[in-house]
Amino acid sequence: MLVLNIALLIAGFIVLIKCADIFVDSASDVAIHFNLSKMFIGLTIVSFGTSAPEFAVSVKSIVSGSGDIVLGNVIGSNILNILLILGVSSLVHSLAVKDNTVKKEIPITLLLTSLLIVVLGDSLFDRGTNNFTRGDGIVILLCFSIFIYYLFTQMKNKIKDDDEPKHGLLISFILTIISIIGIIVGSNFVVESSSYIASTLGVSEKMIALTIVALGTSLPELVTSIVATKKGSYDIAIGNVVGSNIFNIGIVLGVPVTLFGGFNNYSINVVDLMALLTATILLLLCAFTGYKIEKKEGILFILVFIIYYSYVIFV
Repeated sequence: MLVLNIALLIAGFIVLIKCADIFVDSASDVAIHFNLSKMFIGLTIVSFGTSAPEFAVSVKSIVSGSGDIVLGNVIGSNILNILLILGVSSLVHSLAVKDNTVKKEIPITLLLTSLLIVVLGDSLFDRGTNNFTRGDGIVILLCFSIFIYYLFTQMKNKIKDDDEPKHGLLISFILTIISIIGIIVGSNFVVESSSYIASTLGVSEKMIALTIVALGTSLPELVTSIVATKKGSYDIAIGNVVGSNIFNIGIVLGVPVTLFGGFNNYSINVVDLMALLTATILLLLCAFTGYKIEKKEGILFILVFIIYYSYVIFV
């Protein structure tokens, strides 16, 4: 079984990388055909598509009552998205950040992140029983509706990119759907095989959620953002991460909790939440100064990532 899981892990990575490459090109073509900005596509099709593995894991985990997996998946993925994915992407090339992203999209991310901390804070900070209720999920969905409203306003403001599409509209749609499916299948191989390997070593559920599961479900964002950066599609790289973080809180966490009910007795703590808040604030500050995430800021992201995960693994 161990050899089989290692083989599935390698196969998953290969599928992820190839499908992400197709995904970036086809999503860009869709944007061009509809005269939409690549940032809009990054915030919608790309971010929702790459958040699909997190959503699948959350639904599966909440039904089985694994609260640590649900929260650890979302919190860990959002931390990884900012600190690791944008950190590594900015080492490939400095990432230009547009005005709307700095003034609207990242603040919405910070708003939802702060809300998540508040709804978890009634138990975490009071040292009471850890509860995440259906009411908390509904509140998160209501705030997520702000982002949906923002997307509708963006749809009305069509911005045509100067690029020419490589394929026709139908082919672009088909390639986008196929590549999303490939990304989900590839990430599932990685998550399942990695989780099996980790569990045989006696690793805790929280540890698996914050590391193996979070990294595995964030692989689509990681590969997609790096590929997009190499292709010069910085809007897709940044929109992918910002949109994914918003979808992770609003959809990946909010929807399953609202539909299936809450959970309790999770072991996510104040340090985990503060790491998430710190990462989001760092993103806002770095994007605001110069409207660009440069290599030195990417190094800072990676250092903070190493510090936090050193705590997770060794403390």
